[in-house]
Amino acid sequence: MSETEASVPGGARLHLPIHLRWGDLDAFNHVNNTSMLKLLEEARVRAFWRPGAGESAPPTAVMDSSLHAGVLTLIARQEIEYLLPVPYQRHPLDVQLWFGRLGGSSIDVCYEVCSPLETAGADGQQIYARATTVVVKVDAETGRPVRLSEVEQEAWAPYVGEPLRYGHRR
Repeated sequence: MSETEASVPGGARLHLPIHLRWGDLDAFNHVNNTSMLKLLEEARVRAFWRPGAGESAPPTAVMDSSLHAGVLTLIARQEIEYLLPVPYQRHPLDVQLWFGRLGGSSIDVCYEVCSPLETAGADGQQIYARATTVVVKVDAETGRPVRLSEVEQEAWAPYVGEPLRYGHRR
């Protein structure tokens, strides 16, 4: 996976290329809302979890299943604001990811789902959707929150930026 960084107020963004699948389309020939959640999940997994041998990863991919045995990452909340329908395309979407907040045991992951970098014109990229996911680390046995590790905090801190502000919140 190749990723690049770009600045956001207060931090950097990861650019994660995520390919669409034909099955992501609905009867209206654009990406279905449930498929959008799966695309965001794919970007989040690539951003956080260490890959297998020989695969590249962004500097935020510090979680390892062997080191995090007994720890779950649960989704506490998700919000998506759709700005434009996402048409099917062969080039990968540019899912930009950063953190709106690093808490003690939770993080606010912010995303902008954009048109492919390869197809950006003079006006730049189109933003199809913006989203926030609140992820909480918990102990699998007790269900109690687990603090973010120093490794996680250090790897993720450069990517903390302004949280998203949604159009319906005035």
